[in-house]
Amino acid sequence: MSESKAKVLILGGGFAGVEAAIFLRKLGYPVTLVSDRDYFYIYPTSIWIPTGEAKFEEICVPLEEIREAHGFDLVIDEITEIVSKEHKAIGKKGEYTGDYLVIAIGSGKVKHAGGEHFLSICGKPEESLKIKERIDALVAKGGGKIAMGFGGNPKDPSNVRGGPAFEVLFNVHNQLKKLGIRKNFELTFFAPMESPGARMGPQALKMMDIFFNKLDIKKHFGKKIKRFEADGIVFEDDSKLESDFTMFIPAGDGHPVFANSDLPLNEAGLIKINDYCEVMHDFDETPEKYNVFAIGDSAAIDGPDWRAKQGHIAEVMARNVAFNIDAMEQGDEERKGYLDHLNILCVMDSGDGAAFVYRNNKGGKMIPMPVIGHWLKKGWGWYCRNSKLGKIPRIPGM
Repeated sequence: MSESKAKVLILGGGFAGVEAAIFLRKLGYPVTLVSDRDYFYIYPTSIWIPTGEAKFEEICVPLEEIREAHGFDLVIDEITEIVSKEHKAIGKKGEYTGDYLVIAIGSGKVKHAGGEHFLSICGKPEESLKIKERIDALVAKGGGKIAMGFGGNPKDPSNVRGGPAFEVLFNVHNQLKKLGIRKNFELTFFAPMESPGARMGPQALKMMDIFFNKLDIKKHFGKKIKRFEADGIVFEDDSKLESDFTMFIPAGDGHPVFANSDLPLNEAGLIKINDYCEVMHDFDETPEKYNVFAIGDSAAIDGPDWRAKQGHIAEVMARNVAFNIDAMEQGDEERKGYLDHLNILCVMDSGDGAAFVYRNNKGGKMIPMPVIGHWLKKGWGWYCRNSKLGKIPRIPGM
């Protein structure tokens, strides 16, 4: 490591932060990564924890092992304030600075009345285990009503996670079917928008409808959520969807730390950036001198109405930032942007198969992949873990 090179401080140990650390180290830059967890959590494969198909520890990759593989410095601390003008982050254990600052600590969640009455597969990792406990209890009971869904954020429609809600519900259906007790359960998918999943494209939307009908999953769409209760969800017209267990994924909004910092935020509290992921501030300095970037769920991304934040977009942003920092250091004016890479890409798993979903400016498609799709997603999980640990080569673009 060349100590004469500019030092980079990265906040966040998720897809965006880890990818930025790996690629900046490939370019020889000293990197300090600060994370509030000591493990990298593979959220896309956490969908199998509730049904017992995957163990919690199988979804976690120790950050210390990733650090050893790539040679960055690692600090486990919770950031409480960011002083971006000084490239400084203040944590509960100390303060951290760098010549460049990369913010990748994710986003917050839209708050809902009665939020204590649901669990989320996209919340804190430990919630996946609690979801398993609740489903196991209903299985032991022999039947019940299960409702799963996701919400939106009108202030920033890109920060929504619908896919995992579909996947967990389909996997629970498959689990109950294997146990021979599916007929004893009422499964309902709910969302406040009229057409949840519309951003995947019209073909995918029609196929999702076919899936729901085929699997006898009820739908409850188009009514805003008023509050959650212990035994169900109350909507704006005071109608109620009864549920013995509710899994819900709130839309994202600004991370609480951002409100306690000197960052330029959009209406939803997310960090304003340009195409190169540079934070766009009102300071007198030019963005090149400012040297602050935001990537992944922390950033407010532009693009078409169907845009959605996903792990692979976060990683594109991270790799671009590594390239752009190096270009800045070399005095090169070339930059790489994220807008040309916006798409929706997902292998939507059902436990006994999957569907390949892809959406870009030219349209969307959804291709059923019985049986093999499930194992393709399993294989991706193995690839994700081992490529992050440097045990296998990276596939270009992945």
